[in-house]
Amino acid sequence: MHFFGKILGIFFGFLFGGAFGALFGLFLGHQFDKARRLSQAGFRASSAFSGGPNQAERQAEFFKAAFSVMGHVAKAKGQVTKQEIQLAATIMDRMNLRGDQKKAAQDAFREGKSSGFPLSDVLDGVRISSAGRHDLLQFFLELQISAAFADGQLDPAERNVLHTIAKGLGFSAQQLDQRLQMQEAAFRFQREGGAGGWNHGHQGGGAWQQANSANQLADAYKVLGVSDGAESKEVKRAYRKLMNEHHPDKLIAKGLPPEMMEMAKEKAQDIQAAYDLIKKEKGFK
Repeated sequence: MHFFGKILGIFFGFLFGGAFGALFGLFLGHQFDKARRLSQAGFRASSAFSGGPNQAERQAEFFKAAFSVMGHVAKAKGQVTKQEIQLAATIMDRMNLRGDQKKAAQDAFREGKSSGFPLSDVLDGVRISSAGRHDLLQFFLELQISAAFADGQLDPAERNVLHTIAKGLGFSAQQLDQRLQMQEAAFRFQREGGAGGWNHGHQGGGAWQQANSANQLADAYKVLGVSDGAESKEVKRAYRKLMNEHHPDKLIAKGLPPEMMEMAKEKAQDIQAAYDLIKKEKGFK
């Protein structure tokens, strides 16, 4: 437990400012304790009393936080499975991580599995350093959802921790549920139609275009986050929004680590492929 800063803050705040000073001291002490927890977990704390991290620091923090939280998600069921470890290894390979970079990702993943991992504080750090960058936070959340779907199903414990992560990043339960539905649909299509994606390694969009079953078409609609049989205007609007949110260059400019650019490209390709399938089957122009 980290409460030393709070005790000192209350004591000196009350000494110099009475009850009001004690409250202010409690606030300052809380910030001190939070920064201490993050520091001990290996994360740089950003605060209102500093200039904040630069671009390189934000990317480094995002990188470490992504893999540590992924490890925490993998541990949600109590035991990390081979599929979940393999998913992490696959993601590292797709990022072409080597040497120190790969070791840093592996170390962060292990930190996330440890008891006492400061999930709330790490999420606070991600949210603060990514302030005003909704697309970047969404990418972070989608990465964790992908990790939870490593074995093809979502355990209740994994769902619970994903809700905690979503809330910590500023997303509502409804927003998370929609992303879960989109990922579940994408996983089914990857399994049944052979399409690529975050879980099995991208193979290109051809399988999306060749898919002709009603179930695969329904999944394509869900990947875009629209209802089955939505009108062309709604489908196009959803497609453009998702492509804008997952544009690799825009995400890099907002703080996405360069190592994750390939994954952003794959996600954009999957969105494009889903849209192409709907256009082909429904005759959209």
